[in-house]
Amino acid sequence: MQRVVCLVIVIAIAVALASPRPLRADDPPDGPKRIFRDDFIENMVGDWKVSRKIRGTVVENKLKAEWVLNHQFLQLHMKDVANPPAYEAIVLIGYVHSDQKYVAHWCDTFGGKFSAIGYGKRVGQSIEFEFQYPSGPFYNTMTWDPQAKGWTMRGESRSKDGQRVFFAEDTIRRP
Repeated sequence: MQRVVCLVIVIAIAVALASPRPLRADDPPDGPKRIFRDDFIENMVGDWKVSRKIRGTVVENKLKAEWVLNHQFLQLHMKDVANPPAYEAIVLIGYVHSDQKYVAHWCDTFGGKFSAIGYGKRVGQSIEFEFQYPSGPFYNTMTWDPQAKGWTMRGESRSKDGQRVFFAEDTIRRP
């Protein structure tokens, strides 16, 4: 009986030590203890089909979204359905708690020169990410449609006269 009681105490201590402790006021605003939990972005988790309007054509893509890196980022893996794929992207969406803004790391088949980091804030059902390129800013606005339970991502550049110029629009729905 004593061994059972000792074993229960040892297990209870091990569980207590292994469990993450609640955040305290003196914890830093960002880091491994500040997990990115966001009910809005959570709507993107899962498998999707993407219909992409780009340069006057429509192409089909598939998208898989899952939490990675200690639940710090939502990874979007988008791939053209062609074999071999003509386009593929990996996007990591995180949150900078200290600045209260979203961050997106966009890497795709265009390579390192065209990879970028964008920042955005949520307004209503959308987050507009702004990416800075040598040619000027690029905007990717992700909008959640609760009725359709789907997303739209609209890409726009900015012309020399300051006007937004359509680049592409992705309609994202469950397969």
